[in-house]
Amino acid sequence: MRYQCQNCGYKSLKWLGRCPECGTWNSFLEEPKEKIPTRKEKKTFKILKLSQVSYFSKPRISTGLSEFDLVLGGGIVPASLILIGGDPGIGKSTLLTQMAGALTEQGKRVLYFSAEESAEQVKLRTQRLGIPEDFYFLSETDLSILLEAAEEIVPEVIIVDSIQTVYLPELSSSPGSVSQVRECANQLLRIAKERNISIFLVGHITKEGAIAGPKVLEHLVDVVLYLEGERETGFRILRAMKNRFGAVNEIGVFVMTEGGLAPHTQYEELFLTGKGVPFCILEGTRPLLVEVQALISDSFLSLPRRQAVGYDPVRLSLLCAILEKRLGLSLGNKDVYVKVAGGLRVKDPSADLAVAVSLLSNLFEKEIPEKTLFIGEVGLSGELRPVRDLTLRLKEVEKKGFKQAFVPEIGKVSFKTLEMEIIPLKSLRDAVKLLYNY
Repeated sequence: MRYQCQNCGYKSLKWLGRCPECGTWNSFLEEPKEKIPTRKEKKTFKILKLSQVSYFSKPRISTGLSEFDLVLGGGIVPASLILIGGDPGIGKSTLLTQMAGALTEQGKRVLYFSAEESAEQVKLRTQRLGIPEDFYFLSETDLSILLEAAEEIVPEVIIVDSIQTVYLPELSSSPGSVSQVRECANQLLRIAKERNISIFLVGHITKEGAIAGPKVLEHLVDVVLYLEGERETGFRILRAMKNRFGAVNEIGVFVMTEGGLAPHTQYEELFLTGKGVPFCILEGTRPLLVEVQALISDSFLSLPRRQAVGYDPVRLSLLCAILEKRLGLSLGNKDVYVKVAGGLRVKDPSADLAVAVSLLSNLFEKEIPEKTLFIGEVGLSGELRPVRDLTLRLKEVEKKGFKQAFVPEIGKVSFKTLEMEIIPLKSLRDAVKLLYNY
């Protein structure tokens, strides 16, 4: 017998309270050692030069959802293995059911393999969404049955919901264990590449937000997608974390409606309310207009709060320190709160200038000019650092009707093609002088 960490796959001959590899507590479960049959036959193989390999580009398959196609890089690549993760109830099964119906309308043969729901439950969802029901469905947990069904039906797309609930009978470990998830994923990868089938895997996530199971699962697949968003707002963001066929960190915006997830191209309605400081980030190849709000209040605590929603709390603490050190502002006895509108989680450092201006606007109790945007990363000395693809961002900003933009000063970049007013800044102090005369 041996023990294996269910988070990273580390093996030990005895039970350990804390995994020495990933640091997770109480993650070791007892698993019998699998007997690997010895192969006596000798395999034949042929070594080729890469120049001898012929390649013909295959057209991508449209999912029927424009935002989904955008995140995938233009559609489904044949023989690809795609993993979709997200919180429970966020809409993963709904999105894939919609895709199955749209592919069926295109004449594609789709097999929906569900280990969590019965046929009646899925049919109830398709009727509620009003989508075609001509795709094949199989409710089983034994993955070997799926492999047999794939030989019989010969589908073009397979949906497995979910990878943590299926198992191979050859392995004695329980479904969801490291060995089961790894071997099931390997079997599906082999089927996808050998038979030219595109396979979608639904993945559960842990309380930390990572996909449950061994990390090798994300290494095996071609594409890793995360579906995230706030349940209260109704919008969802499909984000590409890994994509061998397209841009990484590309996003698609959806709105949850009675008819399922609807692509929402007018995303500024979700993130721009006119009550905050607007800025523009890049998600993959798409410029995204967002706004941030800040609140500064007197603190009665020995250690004032620095809390952020949708923004990195560490960067917020750094900005507060920069405002105190470089501008002489007193924030040591103030609670500071920052919130990005719409529930979006922003990681782009170009949001620093907008967050700093929002803090200053609340501190001085003075609103910023209308139709004015702020883009720039703030350094520790208060300087504004350049951001990537600034011209692309400004072109998108101009389309949305903005008249003025505060940006970092960049010597080699020309903004003559833009009609909006561009105000280059060297430091955060320059912005404070222009906006607040401080």
